[in-house]
Amino acid sequence: MSRNDALRAARLRVGWRSAEAAADGLQAHGQRLLDDAHFTVSARTWRRWEGPRPGWPSEETAVVLHDALGRWPEDLGFTTPPGWIRPEHHEETTVQTSFLAVTAAALVPGPLAPQQVDPALVDYFQAQLEGHYRADMLLGPHDLIGTLGPQYQLIDKLTRSATGETRRGLLRVGAAYAALVGWLYQDAGDLAAAAFWRGITQEIALRARDPHLIGYAMVNSAQVRTDLGDGAGVVDLCEAALDEPSAVVPKVRIMAMQQQAHGASLLRDRAAVDRLIDEADRLLPRVDDDLPWGNACRRTPGYLEVQRATCYGRLGLGAEASDLWSQVLGVVPATARRDRGVYMARHATAAATARQPEQAVEIVREVATIAVDTGSARMRRELATLERAMRPWQDAPVGRDLAEALAPVTEGS
Repeated sequence: MSRNDALRAARLRVGWRSAEAAADGLQAHGQRLLDDAHFTVSARTWRRWEGPRPGWPSEETAVVLHDALGRWPEDLGFTTPPGWIRPEHHEETTVQTSFLAVTAAALVPGPLAPQQVDPALVDYFQAQLEGHYRADMLLGPHDLIGTLGPQYQLIDKLTRSATGETRRGLLRVGAAYAALVGWLYQDAGDLAAAAFWRGITQEIALRARDPHLIGYAMVNSAQVRTDLGDGAGVVDLCEAALDEPSAVVPKVRIMAMQQQAHGASLLRDRAAVDRLIDEADRLLPRVDDDLPWGNACRRTPGYLEVQRATCYGRLGLGAEASDLWSQVLGVVPATARRDRGVYMARHATAAATARQPEQAVEIVREVATIAVDTGSARMRRELATLERAMRPWQDAPVGRDLAEALAPVTEGS
């Protein structure tokens, strides 16, 4: 394990997006809590805490960490010293560790004791996936990262003992879980961790020898490349996923085509964007598999028009993107809160690009509340894009209205 993922996940959950922000936030919290202006935490100290040897904080700092993050240091990946007893439970003689470092879940070393693995466990874990997908839509990433890691670790443990079709089934479902953890990290803004888990997904898909899952894994890696702004990398991965179209189910082909359209938009190729999304749209009626992963094209209303509108926005086609977002948001249910917030932020940016700043501000008022509630870094990134699009009006009344609307988000950054 090369870093302390437990502490990183905790700081992301409270909105501290960097070591500097975390150090400043904890210092301010400690000075208020202890009524001590001399309580200090440096960014260098915080980076050490998130490293492979975080050490142990002073008892005073442990109390501040608990009050700020809701967990004691032993639950945040710190090295518990002999004799440590929580200040609030001095009568206890043992320490319970409740938070499992998520990345470590993918890297459990050495052989494990063999055990009998019932084939019904494959169906059990598959059935859990749909609930996790729904929870992601409602909660955002931070509350789920710590839940999925231990489940993945259990699947990995069972896979090491399973044989035959049960083993292959566990590999397939394990890849789906790894892909979801990767997505959660991507939504939380941690692209390095997202890329790590996308790599784990590809490895397990290859071990399962499942062409559909291998294609899905490549599209997942392409999503990270999209967030990195690497259009050529996105196209490479999606073309690889489509090398033998007849070898993968229509759902995977649709996913690869729409993601390749995002790569094309990064390369400023509108014609390719429209061609790829139109081709994907013709395939939609053919999606009939029962695979438990990658069902956004069936589950998300207006799925392909969402991709087209996003690509148009990236291409600077404000009016066209805004019209598409108006149509899409008319069918997106309120229960899809996180995705709806992302779409509305993109709609607001499209309106600003189309020189309709008042409409942009009106749209974004609701987005700010969703961004704070879900902790979605993706949504915050979209709002930062909106702020750049609104710079021509930053000194006008509408610019001040924007700053007021975004205050709940910027104050929590």
